Amino acid sequence: MKAMIFAAGLGTRLKPLTDTRPKALVEVGGVTLLELTLRRLAAAGVSDAIINLHHHGEQIPAFIEKHGRFGLRRIEYSPEPELLDTGGGLKEAAWFFDDGLPFFVHNVDVLSDIDLRALAAAHRHSGALATLAALPRTTTRPLYFDSANRLVGRHSATTGDTFVRPPQGEVVPLGFCGIQMVSPAIFGKMMESGVFPIVACYLRLAGAGEAIFAHRVDGAKWRDCGRPEDLRPL
Repeated sequence: MKAMIFAAGLGTRLKPLTDTRPKALVEVGGVTLLELTLRRLAAAGVSDAIINLHHHGEQIPAFIEKHGRFGLRRIEYSPEPELLDTGGGLKEAAWFFDDGLPFFVHNVDVLSDIDLRALAAAHRHSGALATLAALPRTTTRPLYFDSANRLVGRHSATTGDTFVRPPQGEVVPLGFCGIQMVSPAIFGKMMESGVFPIVACYLRLAGAGEAIFAHRVDGAKWRDCGRPEDLRPL
């Protein structure tokens, strides 16, 4: 199984820690976010991973070279001279996912105890194009899912509520956890180009009838390490 780790971001909210290093190499309890993510993915059955690079990106291959692959067989890199956001970054790395199998996508700055094997099993069982780990939590940008766990819309502070397809039953706002399982068929359906967020692509595809599902992880421990005060073990 393969995975992509989003690690190209500037880590602005983690300053001054990210003034001289990428956010992937910021530490929690003496262990880098990158090592924590790689070990979690390896434990879930991932053997090969690709990491996108931008801010101080040259430090990440050097770190891997020095410390090893943390249980993975192969690690590749996807340099981004210009930040491509999550959708553009994933599309840029499409060449890596050449085996026709679903793969994980994991934000490097997310800590969780989410059962990744269960996420992968749910994705395979549903046949979805993408399955997003999600849970009820406070967020200014919730995604809306219906009673069948299908993505139907979102909320934005600037545009309010947007719905892209008629819901079945009750609509529930959920926070996306930055961890997902994706089928490689997504690449043939990405009409967007350049810099774009993956959620915008998912909303367009959901509106066209594609299966973008939530995998509820209610009760899981989860934290977005966006600020220095968040850098503590779960």
